Amino acid sequence: QVQFVASGGGSVQAGGSLRLSCAASGRTFSLYAMGWFRQAPGKEREFVAAVSWSGGITNYADSVKGRFAISRDNAKSTVYLQMNSLKPEDTAVYYCAAGRTYYGDYYITQARRYDYWGQGTQVTVSS
Repeated sequence: QVQFVASGGGSVQAGGSLRLSCAASGRTFSLYAMGWFRQAPGKEREFVAAVSWSGGITNYADSVKGRFAISRDNAKSTVYLQMNSLKPEDTAVYYCAAGRTYYGDYYITQARRYDYWGQGTQVTVSS
């Protein structure tokens, strides 16, 4: 079992920045690829960003590419999402997730392949 403590959400004006953190406890953090997803009211959960277990390989949704950056610190069992140039359409509840990886260093983009999910943190961007 992996548990998460998410932090860093809040309210910001358009063009501002926030940094989300998700600290994991339980199983060996470095065995897992990590991802961030978000869900806006009335919409389905969508992929935002993912990072491989080593931190060396990342992937982003087109909507956030060039504005968001995912990273991880395996020594601290923590994954981060730096969000810059925020837009009102980025408003959502953001979730971190951990997916077990095997035989290689890779990221995961499909929600169904993630094993553990955080409780979510609200991000609100006003215009």
